[in-house]
Amino acid sequence: MNIGKTLMVQGTTSDAGKSTLVTALCRWLTRQGVRTVPFKPQNMALNSAVTADGGEIGRAQAVQAQACGLEPHTDMNPVLLKPNSDTGAQVIIHGRAVTTMNAVAYHDYKAIAMQAVLASHRRLSEGWPVVMVEGAGSPAEINLRAGDIANMGFAEAVDCPVLLVADINRGGVFAHLVGTLGLLSPSEQARVKGFIINRFRGDIALLQPGLDWLEQRTGKPVVGVLPYVMDLHLEAEDGLDQRQTDKAEQVLNVIVPVLPRISNHTDFDPLRLHPQVNLQFVGPGQAIPGADLIILPGSKSVRSDLAYLRANGWDTAISRHLRYGGKVLGICGGLQMLGEQLHDPLGLEGAAGSSPGLGLLALSTVLEEEKQLRNVSGRLTLEDADVSGYEIHAGVTTGAALERPLVQLADGRCDGARSPDGQVLGTYLHGLFENPASSSALLRWAGLQNVQSVDYHALRERDIERLADLVETHLDGTLLRELCGLEQP
Repeated sequence: MNIGKTLMVQGTTSDAGKSTLVTALCRWLTRQGVRTVPFKPQNMALNSAVTADGGEIGRAQAVQAQACGLEPHTDMNPVLLKPNSDTGAQVIIHGRAVTTMNAVAYHDYKAIAMQAVLASHRRLSEGWPVVMVEGAGSPAEINLRAGDIANMGFAEAVDCPVLLVADINRGGVFAHLVGTLGLLSPSEQARVKGFIINRFRGDIALLQPGLDWLEQRTGKPVVGVLPYVMDLHLEAEDGLDQRQTDKAEQVLNVIVPVLPRISNHTDFDPLRLHPQVNLQFVGPGQAIPGADLIILPGSKSVRSDLAYLRANGWDTAISRHLRYGGKVLGICGGLQMLGEQLHDPLGLEGAAGSSPGLGLLALSTVLEEEKQLRNVSGRLTLEDADVSGYEIHAGVTTGAALERPLVQLADGRCDGARSPDGQVLGTYLHGLFENPASSSALLRWAGLQNVQSVDYHALRERDIERLADLVETHLDGTLLRELCGLEQP
């Protein structure tokens, strides 16, 4: 049996560009006819995607799968941690939630998680010539190195080469690279085969003396320097991306309150990129300004996030917004908040108990242990528009409001609710705004006239292609192919 070659990208810091670089390399190799599969041993993120085999993985790996022309699969991200407090997280193994534990307990659990990681990697390496791996955070986190499964611990276990990427836009890029290398063990240092500098602006000639020094100091080659690209869009793994495209004169004003455990905020990327939508995220202590539409997002800890919403006075602002004729949409956890009661009898998201909802829809939700994970399609009851998306929720919702559903699903089920006056909508479907038909229908419902149809998937595909172009232009393709065990073209 042929075993594929594994190449790993690690970063000097979080947000150094690992996800973006792996996506770029996946498409660059795929364009050359090299069958490539993405892999991330362990991911910590509240943005997830539903896979073809009915599990969930980090959304970055779903985008990387698209770059490879593949459907997402749970083996691409065998361990996913979804934080539900400052010290605890839900642990998802091979796409299924298995337990919730605090950081100390998980540290001891990593030996078990590593077995899942190695099993997934073995299956992928038996099926694809190249496995392109993304690390997590930094390999030089001294307090996390014991039992590491996300960075060098994995690389050592499967004996793969590593590229180290650093973000020059942060400043101190040479210190990041030399310092990270210096904190690794001799065997780990040996498997670092080169450096990539990310987000460079300016004249490369002014950087060249530093590159020469870096190669002389470390004995490692600089594989290339990637430029800073202002308008590149890839779904963020964690942090909110608040960049906006240029807007038309007449726009729809949309507000999203940022909750402490906001999940799948990538739902709002299509709105942020829409030329007729002014999307604003409102943070703690900020008042909700006048708007056309308020969207309550998903949450990994709905009851505590609902309490946070009230503590900021946003419940009062939502009531005032509705009195003035504004519209409200709740997605997943946001749908649950719009109801009359929310029950967590098993303490799945914190202390067991119940909370009153906002009372804007006649429904109640009970959190149950079995999470519901589905990719779905159907039609909106607004304009009978096509819709597609995905469900990730532990809530089971009942009530009279569901007799006026928002979505008629292709599998025969109904989803969501519409208030009698039509001002409030709720749904469990993530990804509503990625489909041009459903996005346009919802924007018209919210008050936007003459809606431009925007194909979000085409925008993402365009930027994946742009990333591959950057690899072709700015990185050492000969060395990259050598590290992937490929013959030179």
